[in-house]
Amino acid sequence: MSERKYFGTDGIRGRVGSAPITPDFMLKLGWAAGQVFKQDGQRNRVIIGKDTRLSGYMFESALEAGLSAAGVDVSLLGPMPTPAIAYLTRTFRASAGIVISASHNPHYDNGIKFFSPQGTKLNDSVEAEIEAWLEREIDVCAPGELGKASRVDDAPGRYVEFCKSTVPNDFTLEGKRIVLDCAHGATYHVAPKVFRELGASVTVLGASPDGLNINLKVGSTHLDTLREKVLEGNADLGIAFDGDGDRVLMIDRDGSVIDGDELMFIIAAQRQIEGRLKGGVVGTLMTNLGVELALKEKGIPFERAKVGDRYVMERLVANGWHLGGEGSGHLVVRDCTSTGDGIVSALQVLLASWSSGRSITELRHEMTRLPQVLINVRVDQRFDPLSRPDIAEAVAVAEKEMGATGRVLLRASGTEPLIRVMTEGQDEAEMHRWAKKLADVVKGSPAG
Repeated sequence: MSERKYFGTDGIRGRVGSAPITPDFMLKLGWAAGQVFKQDGQRNRVIIGKDTRLSGYMFESALEAGLSAAGVDVSLLGPMPTPAIAYLTRTFRASAGIVISASHNPHYDNGIKFFSPQGTKLNDSVEAEIEAWLEREIDVCAPGELGKASRVDDAPGRYVEFCKSTVPNDFTLEGKRIVLDCAHGATYHVAPKVFRELGASVTVLGASPDGLNINLKVGSTHLDTLREKVLEGNADLGIAFDGDGDRVLMIDRDGSVIDGDELMFIIAAQRQIEGRLKGGVVGTLMTNLGVELALKEKGIPFERAKVGDRYVMERLVANGWHLGGEGSGHLVVRDCTSTGDGIVSALQVLLASWSSGRSITELRHEMTRLPQVLINVRVDQRFDPLSRPDIAEAVAVAEKEMGATGRVLLRASGTEPLIRVMTEGQDEAEMHRWAKKLADVVKGSPAG
C-alpha cells in the first residue's frame, strides 16, 4: 500500500475541500474508475451509495459525471450502509460499487470506497490501475455513448430483506427490548425496520441525520447516550452502529460495553457447538489476548492479521475460514455476506443467544478480557518502531519478563504521525508500568 498515491488501507479518505477530497478530483476519479471497470461491448453499470454527510451530494454528482464521461451507466442508491452497496453490487450484477463515506469520522471528512462485482474490496492491482488512469487527461467518449444515470428507489427494502435472510425463518426477537443507535448515519432508515420486523420492541437513537451530525456524540464511537437509554428503559440490549454501518458494538443490560472481540467470540463459540464453524477465527494484532486464550481452550484455531478489515479478509480467504474481525466492531461473517456488516453481525450475535437459550451476558462471560493499555506517542514522522535498536531491545526485555501471560505490540499509525504502544496481560498495574516504560523509550527519554 505504500506505493499508492491516493488509496489507503480502506479507500481514499480526507478532509472535505482538501486534496484529494475535492469535486474536481472526484470527477476525474469517476472517469478513471469507469475506464477500469467498463468492459467492451457491454452496457456497463456502477452503483453509487453514500452515508448522510452533506458533502455526499456534491461528490455523488461529480462521480456520476465522471462515470458518464467514461461511458458507464450509474445507478444511484442514496443514503445506504456500506455493506448494502456491497450486497447490491452483487445482486445488480454491476461492474463495481462505490461508497461515499468516511465511516466513523466527523462530517467534515469524507472518502470513497470501491467494491468489486463480487462485493469485496478491490485488490491492489485494480487500485493501481485506477491510479494510473488518474495520471491521464480526461477523454470524454462520443455523445451517443455517454453513460446514463438512474435512481434505485427500492434499495432500502431490498437490503432489509437481505439482512433478515441471514437468520433462520423461525428466528424471532419477540419480547426483546432493544435500543438502536444509528449514529445519524447510513443505517438510520433500515436498521430499525430489520429489528422491528423480526419482532423486537425497538427504541431508536441517532436516526435524524441533518448532514452535519453524523457520528456526533452518537454511534459506536460515543456509547454514553446509548448506555443511559439501555439502563433508563431497562432494555435487554443496546446496539450501536457507526456512520456507514459496517461496525457494531453492544451495550449489555447492565450498561457494560461488549466490543468486537467479545462479539466475535460469542459467534464463534456457538457456531462450534452447532458444528457450523468452518475452520477458525481471524483477529488482528490488536485483538485481546483473552479471545485467543478462550478460543484455544475450546480448540478453535486463531490467527492474527495486520490491523484493517482488508487484511482480516485476506487471511479468511486464504484459510477458507468464515469468521473474523476487530475490536472496533468491524466483523466479517463470510457465509452471510462479503464484507463487514454491522446489522448482519448483530443478528449473528442475537442468533447465538437465541439458539443457545442463554443471554448475551452469559455467553460473553465465557471469555475473560485481559487488561490492555494503549499509549499513543506523537513523533515527527512515522517509522517502524522495531527498526530502532533501543526500542527493539526494550520490547525484548518486556516480552521475556511477561512470558506467555502477556503481550507487547508497537506499531506505527497508518493515518497519523503516531507510534502506538500497547501492552496486555493479567496484571493491569504491571501493564501500565511497561507501557509507560516503552513509550518513554520511543520518545527517546530514559526508560527508568
